Amino acid sequence: MKGIILAGGSGTRLYPATLAINKQLMPVYDKPMVYYPLTVLMLAGIRDILLISTREHLPFYQNLLGDGSTWAIKLSYIIQEKPIGLAHAFILGRDFVGDDRVALILGDNLFYGHGLSVELANAIERKTGATVFAYHVNDPNQYGVVQFDKKGKAVDIVEKPTQFISNWVVTGLYFYDNAVLDIAAGLQPSARGELEITDVNRHYMASKQLNVVKLGRGYAWLDTGTHDALLDAAEFVRSIQRRQGLLVGCPEEVAYVKGFITADQLRRVAVRYVKTVYGRYLQQLVDDTEADNRSS
Repeated sequence: MKGIILAGGSGTRLYPATLAINKQLMPVYDKPMVYYPLTVLMLAGIRDILLISTREHLPFYQNLLGDGSTWAIKLSYIIQEKPIGLAHAFILGRDFVGDDRVALILGDNLFYGHGLSVELANAIERKTGATVFAYHVNDPNQYGVVQFDKKGKAVDIVEKPTQFISNWVVTGLYFYDNAVLDIAAGLQPSARGELEITDVNRHYMASKQLNVVKLGRGYAWLDTGTHDALLDAAEFVRSIQRRQGLLVGCPEEVAYVKGFITADQLRRVAVRYVKTVYGRYLQQLVDDTEADNRSS
């Protein structure tokens, strides 16, 4: 499975903070925002990833992330000249995806939860159809809202409804089979002139191939598209890290735990951040693992 991070857009809801920088390059507490969606794809075991951003900001991502070799993954890049909808990612990334399945994650989304790895593994295992994740929110009219029947089965998805349907909304993480490439290519722009990801999901739903997974209590999903949401995300990450002593959204740790890189490789990366808590955490991660290995 290939992965796509959509990190384009103009970030107008965060003006004036984003007048000179792309939103997904801004920090969420101690890491660039883009680290959080990147680590979700890595946690799913995806190692071939395409990042889509604007012509102006793509060089910044290339400078920040490089070719991905630091984490033993492969990163590619492509320009999106104009933000015309989330489904446009599959048109831009068609050659990159090729004959494979694909996961799309939005560059401003943060996911956290103990069972997330299991849910990602389950989504990867589904060879056909689509898997999306729903989350209970207080302001559903800002998102694609899922309607369920009395048996709890998803029966409809409505983009930014004007009337209340439910509190369950589709998050910015999507898993699709290869058919999504043709589905996206056949879409017509919506009334607001965009290629809607909701239309893609409704296509899968109509053919009974859409799997909707509810992320219930114990999960956190944060959309960092506004100033308050960005601050909420930073405070959430800070609270978790200070209370548990575990980093959130650390690609080096995910690469090490998943076996992408060795202990020696992680040590070399840690040296780069030697003066920071981040660097000391990476060093301690290796030391603790080796101590556990010796004791066993």
